[in-house]
Amino acid sequence: MALKQLSTVVSLALAANAAITRRVACPDGVNTATNAACCALFAVRDTLVQDFFDGGECGEEVHESLRLTFHDAIGISPAIAVIAGFGGGGADGSIAIFEDIETNFHANLGIDEIIDEQRPFVQASNMTTADFIQFAGAVGVSNCPGAPALDVFIGRQDAILPAPDKTVPEPFDTVDSILSRFQDAFSDVGGFTPAEVVALLVSHTIAAADHIDPSIPGTPFDSTPGIFDSQFFVETQLRGVVFPGTGGNQGEVESPLMGELRLQSDSELARDSRTNCEWQSFVNNQPKIQSAFKAAFRRMTVLGHNEADLIDCSEVIKAPPPLKSNAHLPAREDHERCRASLRHCCVPVPLCRPGTRYFRCSCSAVLNIWMSYVWDPLLSMVLTVDRLSQLFSSHAYQV
Repeated sequence: MALKQLSTVVSLALAANAAITRRVACPDGVNTATNAACCALFAVRDTLVQDFFDGGECGEEVHESLRLTFHDAIGISPAIAVIAGFGGGGADGSIAIFEDIETNFHANLGIDEIIDEQRPFVQASNMTTADFIQFAGAVGVSNCPGAPALDVFIGRQDAILPAPDKTVPEPFDTVDSILSRFQDAFSDVGGFTPAEVVALLVSHTIAAADHIDPSIPGTPFDSTPGIFDSQFFVETQLRGVVFPGTGGNQGEVESPLMGELRLQSDSELARDSRTNCEWQSFVNNQPKIQSAFKAAFRRMTVLGHNEADLIDCSEVIKAPPPLKSNAHLPAREDHERCRASLRHCCVPVPLCRPGTRYFRCSCSAVLNIWMSYVWDPLLSMVLTVDRLSQLFSSHAYQV
């Protein structure tokens, strides 16, 4: 009797599992999906990759499409809603539907270009604008080596009202203001931690600025803008020494390299005590970068919606190419230029790369050694890799 009951339970469990994983054949005769509503997205994906993202490049259209996902989704404020009655609908496509209003907000400067480029693809897709914006961003990121395959959902209703101004953080905002803005946007769904803010800023590893310094449009935030890696988190910790263009622009601080622009907000978040540990923890930790960004992106893309009411079509997103190299100190960087990161070091992180080694160490050990050897120009001339390796023998590893 007991065996018969057990057999019945097992059979029911297997049947339930089969029901959950059952797939439907799509009309294209090629793809299958767990939900028939996702079938139409395969053709939209392929069109985007081939015709909009230049055959699968991780280039400017990807950078701008990813920026658009954020600028649309963050347009929600329960705090403003309490005062004005409506605080925005989150990821509802309002930034494109009410382009003539929202693109005039200072924080959205220049975003009209990607909206206009996407418009014919939105119209041909038979998707809501709200769904298309988030879907296009996820498809674009899948072209970038090292990126995670992002989650996508459909079923959002398009906006009927524009989002209010002042919902998109600016690069000249303080850390207090930025963290407060995220907390407000996510306040109806459990809030958004400082660590999640840092995770969302992983997007800057494939980002660029067109309008911070108009004299150098398209200037990236790190030296590997076509790769979804942790180079951004290395270079934002280096001491700024140069403006790549005119300098003196609002929201910009000195960069460590020519050809690279540093946002004031990135510089301050990399050094603030609430975020610097998390910032440093991403260096050469690709699994964490992928999982943290994927989770934060997922939460962002459903702002203003109940995820349970949407259809998960994440299976449509292809696996991105793998990452083939680690983050590193840029060429011609010397130990002296690492000082800025040391002053804010709070967890073991790779700091310097003499020869073929990275070194991990506690802050106290680093500071003691650097004070004795690196900051004294005379002694630093005779400091060798072997001596440094000996000093770090309990903390060094070969990559």
